[in-house]
Amino acid sequence: MSASQKIEAFQKHVAAELAGDLETTMATMSDEPHLNSVPTMAGGVGREGVRRFYAEHLVGKFFPPDMVMTDVSTTVDDNQLVLEQVISFTHTTMIDWMLPGVAPTGKPVEVALVVIVGFKDGKVSHEHVYWDQASVLVQIGLLDPAGLPVGGAEVARKVLDPTLPPRVF
Repeated sequence: MSASQKIEAFQKHVAAELAGDLETTMATMSDEPHLNSVPTMAGGVGREGVRRFYAEHLVGKFFPPDMVMTDVSTTVDDNQLVLEQVISFTHTTMIDWMLPGVAPTGKPVEVALVVIVGFKDGKVSHEHVYWDQASVLVQIGLLDPAGLPVGGAEVARKVLDPTLPPRVF
């Protein structure tokens, strides 16, 4: 599977998730997939576990209507794709994969996100999704950054613009 084929396969997968098309989402996945939203440990293992997670917590749900995904970088090797993005949204809906059990706050969020996508037999075999949960919690008002080595939206903005000054401690 070429780099462009991996990218295209994952784009089809994400488009189906965002469109709320569970069957197409699952059709893009291997026979034994797994999904791990690393900071929250939300996800699923095996076809039925991933299907259940997608159906109950992700596909067609829990994506704020104003969410914007900005690609930063894409790296592809023989077995996987690594996508670095910044996502921004207003926390107007429950987002179980990122903020399980947290009621909407109406606050804006910008967060850097990394998705590592594995492939097997031309299909998505796994997704490991990483983000800075502390910066999300700061932005929605659930974590006071005073005295802590954490930031808010400026963390994601620095990923988009590496010329911004570093934080001085």
